[in-house]
This record gives sequence, structure tokens and C-alpha cells, in this order.
Amino acid sequence: MDTEGEALADVAYGLFEVFLNTELRKQGNNLFELVENNTEFSAAFNEIFSSFSIDYPFLADALTDEYGSTDAIYHLFTEGEGVIPTKTTKIFWILLDAPGYDPGCVDAEKAGKWLIFLEPSRTDELWKKIRNATAAGKLGISAKVSTAKHNPESRDERMVIYVYTRDWEDEENVMHVREVLKDLGVTDRIGYKRNIETFLGEYSEKGKKVTYYTA
Repeated sequence: MDTEGEALADVAYGLFEVFLNTELRKQGNNLFELVENNTEFSAAFNEIFSSFSIDYPFLADALTDEYGSTDAIYHLFTEGEGVIPTKTTKIFWILLDAPGYDPGCVDAEKAGKWLIFLEPSRTDELWKKIRNATAAGKLGISAKVSTAKHNPESRDERMVIYVYTRDWEDEENVMHVREVLKDLGVTDRIGYKRNIETFLGEYSEKGKKVTYYTA
């Protein structure tokens, strides 16, 4: 497949991963638990891919054109693609929402996130802890982690985990999430950035601070 086709397949993979996660959670399952426990879920996977094909035929075709079959796509997931950060090369981010989180009910400009930069060798283990705590409803509203897919906008080789909270003005909640992160092993000082700075395209530079909290 040409470069343009590969790019489309990667976009389709990311959208299907969200679709797959959503449908599996409706069945009481998490994709990461199925993969990490080596649980066979090909029947559910094929059923969900069929639904995806009906709703998004162009994207489903892009996936099968790139990978050849639904079995090949299923195998990618079982090998950790889209689940384990350092084994993921198709999408830039792995995202997990907390139970009951509805993006439509959150004011995006009121939200913010703790930023955790770390070396790739430490990322998988820490992401697993943060992901599990998020899935259990013990952290913020959502979390995401960068992956091994090359990002031309990255400034260095480090990876980053974002842990989102609903309201940057709710300092008690923001700092509660920070304390939970300490319990999970994030003991170095980290910064909290409001979404409004991100939306304005403001990023840290020498002599310029864009984090709202540091702890």
C-alpha cells in the first residue's frame, strides 16, 4: 500500500480501537484485560468488526486492504498494538476514559491534565498502573499515553502520560489526583496544564512556564 493508504489505515486503526473498546466495555470487558490475560475473544472481535464495517465501510475497507483480513487485525491487538505503548506503532496515543465519563458533559476549557514525561523503558509499567486506576474510577476523568509511533512534533525521545481532571479550578480534586499518582510511583515533581493553554497553542519554552500547578 502507498504512503497515503498507510496513513488512512493508521487513522482507521485508531478509530476502530475506540469503537472496539466501547463495544467491549458494553459487554463488561476491557480490551487491555483481554489482551494481557491472553483471553480468546476472536468471536466478539469479529462481531464488532462487522458492526464497524456497516457503520464505517470506507474505514473498514482501509483496514482490510492494509492488513489482509480481520484475523490479521485481531492478531495485532493480541500482540499489544493499541494496548502496550512501546509495542504500538499504528496510532500516536492510547486513551482510556474513566467509567461513566461523557466528553459531551465536560467543559473542555475547564479541564486540564497532569503531565508525566518519562523514558520509554519506564512507560509500559507506569501506564499500566495509571490505566488500571483510571478504569477503576480512582483517578481523573481520562488518561492517555504516547506510543512508539514516530511523532514529528515530539521534542525528544521521551514518552508522556496525560491524566485529565474535569475542572482546573477544583484544586482539591486536582491535588487529590496528584496524591494518587504519588501512590502509583510518580514521585518527581510534575506540572499540570489547563486545556485553555493547549487550545491557544502555548507550550513550555526556555523562560516560559505554561503549567498552572506544580507538585
